[in-house]
Amino acid sequence: MIVGEQKPIAEIIEIIAPYQKILILGCGTCVKTCFAGGEDEVATLASALRLALKKEGQAIAIEEFTIERQCEDEFIQEAAAAIAQNTAVLSLACGAGVQAIARRFIKTPVLPGVNTTFIGVLEKPGLFTEECLGCGDCKLAIFGGVCPIARCSKKLLNGPCGGSQDGKCEINPDIDCAWQHIIDRLKALGQLDNLRTYIPPKNWQASNAGGPRKLIREDHMI
Repeated sequence: MIVGEQKPIAEIIEIIAPYQKILILGCGTCVKTCFAGGEDEVATLASALRLALKKEGQAIAIEEFTIERQCEDEFIQEAAAAIAQNTAVLSLACGAGVQAIARRFIKTPVLPGVNTTFIGVLEKPGLFTEECLGCGDCKLAIFGGVCPIARCSKKLLNGPCGGSQDGKCEINPDIDCAWQHIIDRLKALGQLDNLRTYIPPKNWQASNAGGPRKLIREDHMI
């Protein structure tokens, strides 16, 4: 899932300052799971902003609304009436959601209330870790389901650097060595021979180094 964290309230107050009526628009999927932009976070932020703005003597009306996903038109439409009633939208979605709302409502300023951080997983309550960079050329079958692009500090594709100690990365001892995980996983799978597979230098054109990407599924197009 996409992981993000809510911007500091001081920054949010600064970006909404030019507007008189703000809709705080939540997203009920990824950012809800990581406690950054779901219905509860919308309500909490709205209350905090009302108190802070009142203290500073600013008169900004705040409305609250949450939809299932801000990245899909069928859900965006549910917020159309609420968006029309306000001078700006403070989106608590990821960057893709912010841009989807902005594309749909071209005359309404859409402001980000969340810093999108990475694609990750929930390891345990309150702990989200980065697992994927969306590089566009997945080699997880070779690496036993552990991604060295996202999880190795040096993004090494052909074996460990040799600098780790006790299974920890030499760059940051708080991080597990990704290659230790890869080797342990391949050993458990009986696939250590995968380590003999040479991976050529990464072609980053499949990633965003080649510009904005798109996925076309003609079988789903009408």
